[in-house]
Amino acid sequence: MSSTPTPTAEPSATELLNPPSPLNGHGSTDQPQPPQDPATQPPDDVVSGDKRKREVNDDVQNPSAAPPLWKTSLCSFFRREAKTCGHGSECRYAHGEAELRPRPDNTWDPTSERAKKQKLEEEIEECVALDNVMMTEAIDEDGDGGDAGGLDPELSKCLVHLPRNWKSEKLKEFLSEKGVGFKSAKKKKGMALGFVSFENAEQLQNAVKDLEGISIGNKVMKVADVIPRSFEKRTKSIMAPQIPGVGLDGENVEDSMTANGAEDGDGLTGRSARKVVTPLAHMSYDDQLEHKKSSLMQILKRLTRNARKACPDGIPLPEWILKSREIGGLPCSLEGILASPVVKGYRNKCEFSVGYSLQGKITVGFMLGNFREGVTAVEEPFDCPNVSRISSQYASIFKEFLQHSSLPIWNRFKNIGFWRQLTVREGRKPGIATDSEHCEANIMEVMLIVQVSSSGFDDAQITSEYERLAQAFAAGAAASSPSLPLMFLVIQDHQGISNAAPADAPLRSLSIPKAEGGSETQSADNVVEPKIHDYINNLKFCISPTAFFQVNTPAAEKLYSLAGDWAQLGPDTLLFDVCCGTGTIGLTLAHHVGMVVGIEMNASAVSDARRNSEINDIKNCRFVCAKAEDVMRSLLEEYTIAPQKQDDHVTEGSDKVIVTEGEKAISVDNKPNPEESSSHELDTASEGLEIDKQEVRSQPQSSCTSEKGKTPVKCFSNVVAIVDPPRNGLHPTVIKALRTHADLRKLVYISCNPETLVANAIELCTPSPEKIDKNKNNRAWRNMGSAGLARHRTKSMPASEPFRPVKAMAVDIFPHTVHCELVMLLER
Repeated sequence: MSSTPTPTAEPSATELLNPPSPLNGHGSTDQPQPPQDPATQPPDDVVSGDKRKREVNDDVQNPSAAPPLWKTSLCSFFRREAKTCGHGSECRYAHGEAELRPRPDNTWDPTSERAKKQKLEEEIEECVALDNVMMTEAIDEDGDGGDAGGLDPELSKCLVHLPRNWKSEKLKEFLSEKGVGFKSAKKKKGMALGFVSFENAEQLQNAVKDLEGISIGNKVMKVADVIPRSFEKRTKSIMAPQIPGVGLDGENVEDSMTANGAEDGDGLTGRSARKVVTPLAHMSYDDQLEHKKSSLMQILKRLTRNARKACPDGIPLPEWILKSREIGGLPCSLEGILASPVVKGYRNKCEFSVGYSLQGKITVGFMLGNFREGVTAVEEPFDCPNVSRISSQYASIFKEFLQHSSLPIWNRFKNIGFWRQLTVREGRKPGIATDSEHCEANIMEVMLIVQVSSSGFDDAQITSEYERLAQAFAAGAAASSPSLPLMFLVIQDHQGISNAAPADAPLRSLSIPKAEGGSETQSADNVVEPKIHDYINNLKFCISPTAFFQVNTPAAEKLYSLAGDWAQLGPDTLLFDVCCGTGTIGLTLAHHVGMVVGIEMNASAVSDARRNSEINDIKNCRFVCAKAEDVMRSLLEEYTIAPQKQDDHVTEGSDKVIVTEGEKAISVDNKPNPEESSSHELDTASEGLEIDKQEVRSQPQSSCTSEKGKTPVKCFSNVVAIVDPPRNGLHPTVIKALRTHADLRKLVYISCNPETLVANAIELCTPSPEKIDKNKNNRAWRNMGSAGLARHRTKSMPASEPFRPVKAMAVDIFPHTVHCELVMLLER
């Protein structure tokens, strides 16, 4: 029975909901509280019988006015204790499956039985979908055919959704535990598929009956057919093998098979490169933008929920969390999404895989799915709206060359072969393109990077093939109408399993013969260093083969302008460009600030950044080649020392700085000392970081030196950081350096992966605990997601002032795909 509390008996419900200084975790008691009158019941659940991690209904600001949205989640107390909480019948959360209602987006609480069943059904559907996937390469774990060579398709099955860390021995052990008889079993680590052969049809039928539908972890196993590749006999009869038992493609011909596929691609019309690479291409562009904006809103709400959970007990909740309900649960306002000026053929860099098509032909294009799920079929890119005509034609030229090459293409299962990947990089002239035709007309330079794995192959044969390759590209470019631009041809030698090569993988430039001639392929010593150029905001940028550069140049201009506007830059600003790549962000904003310090671990990109600053006559930029986590703290300390602490070292108003301890006099106008090495020499990260001797041009503020008295630097009253990390986000050490440096008051985070932005923002924006918990013996983090791991790290965050999310905006760099850039402004 509910009762109305009197003012003298206990605090009102309003006081409980809005205390003068809200503390996270305070107000809990060990005994359930009596239910409150419905008229005074607060819209969110008040802390009761046990501390609760409440789930804010982000779509309802006044629950009493919208009861249909109540009970969309299970009560947290009910989930833990399996009984009704202290709120009784008036609790706005469900206390059982019967009370639970669907969310506004027609999803269910993930802890509910409905959601678990729905997830199971989706996994089963995913299994069924794999029936339409063709594995065009063989699994051979031992490289010699093993005991599964020459599988009889009629007495073989493919097991789908096996744990990826299993090998053949583990699969055999599993089958034996289940009492399943078999002849041989084969499983490659890292994939979700395994192959099993049987002695006879009866043994196969019994195995299917025993294995179908078995759950392994959170996956449901599916038993699928194994069908031989339709081109196996043609490959065996037409192509003479170079090695006994191995075809020209480097794989064991007898082991060739198709898993879950149909002969010659029959029944595979539902999967195409267009659908895999550009899944939103079927939608209008306006609908794509709305779809992306809606998805980003849901992701940003996770930041609010996880930051609330991460707040330490006894610490007041940040104001931005308390106000989040006023804007639908968002941590800050999402101010919209900026459209890309070009939506077709916009990519200036395309990476094409080498493999087999669904019909078994050597193809250069995009894989039709995830290799770990057993998808190796490759389809040409002609129907992909984000790929330019020029890139598609070069992929076709390379494909024709591979048809007659004496070297095999890469086999992903056996990790052997030679030809692996083709990368096409395009350089555009200045000018804003508004459609694909203008965008293609602006392409003036093209660099081709062919990735190979040369280990184990004859040098003479390789040299001969390189010569033929250069001639093929030159002839194909000239024969096209109109002719294709071609500036450089580069060979990248990579021995790893994945095509993702490290930045230091060996590169070799090949000379490109004249169309009518055909000169010999030369070594890199006689070839000009491969560089192409592109333009952003009328600045010219030099791009090396492996350097990072935004793939959509017109949209990148919008992105960088937005970041600069939000950073509120000025002559007294020191701008840190973290993960700077070729320096595009820092250089485009350099004329707004006193100095730019860029940090990048890719040496060739740093070299490009320095060259770009020279090309554009920008003298107030410095670039450091190092991991940001190694040098961020040192650089922040070097450039933010108070001028009054350095009176003994600096003459006030002087434009020159005299450095003692054997150092030379260095001008602050950034003119290189002729006695020093070239300006392209790279900085290196080491203990006791040696700060580069390049300095900013003269500014009104006074100069100062570092604490060690070795490095002449400028002191700036405004320190701003712009970070543009890779998809896995910022390193925890970088986050800690940004968070604990008191002089850094403004941070602009540019993210190509909003999921990692949420994780990084949790650490940046959550209040520090009163007592640091190092969690030395806690290994639970191994099973955590990115947000959970971020909450875990906040427990050991040193005492420091947290940032707060101010505003966010998306920029559509990748039309027709589900990806886009998200920019968030953080301040404190």
